[in-house]
Amino acid sequence: MRLVLASASPSRKKILESAGITPVIAPADVDEDAIIAEFGATPPVVEKLAQAKAEAVDFPHDVVIGCDSMLLLDGELQGKPHTVEKTIERWQQQRGKAAELITGHHVISPGGTFTGTSRTIVHFGHPTDQDIAAYARSGEPLQCAGAFTLEAMGGWFIDRIDGDPSSVIGLSLPLVRKALYSFGYSVSDFW
Repeated sequence: MRLVLASASPSRKKILESAGITPVIAPADVDEDAIIAEFGATPPVVEKLAQAKAEAVDFPHDVVIGCDSMLLLDGELQGKPHTVEKTIERWQQQRGKAAELITGHHVISPGGTFTGTSRTIVHFGHPTDQDIAAYARSGEPLQCAGAFTLEAMGGWFIDRIDGDPSSVIGLSLPLVRKALYSFGYSVSDFW
């Protein structure tokens, strides 16, 4: 049995590899905008997106993980900024604030499914406008929920987090462990 990651995210892959698992990478092709339009930009949509990703790949004899993350800032869910301009705007809004990073997970195994969400509070620092612009131009945050990374250049601008650090990077190891246990597997079965 293999563990399949329904994502092209290098951060999610690195989390699993650092934790002893070499996942099969099978990026899901889903219309995220259509799912958000159907279910609304509310916190439960991250689970719906994770579910759609896990179900979009076909590995019936393996364990498949789908994930999606969004930042809840000032009562509004924010996904990936995609552009330098939007990244700068987001960072000007979120600097000095605390926001909740919500990461939905949907795990499929031959014996069932598991859906769960990890929530972590991110306390943003006060980067200068110059650093915000340089960070945005680096390209790193453009495809990241909340317009930041914790484990790379964005880590300079995060003062602290309250919660699961792996979830902020994109995949909650504790939540995946619970999913595996619910199916009767041990984490070490996949090492």
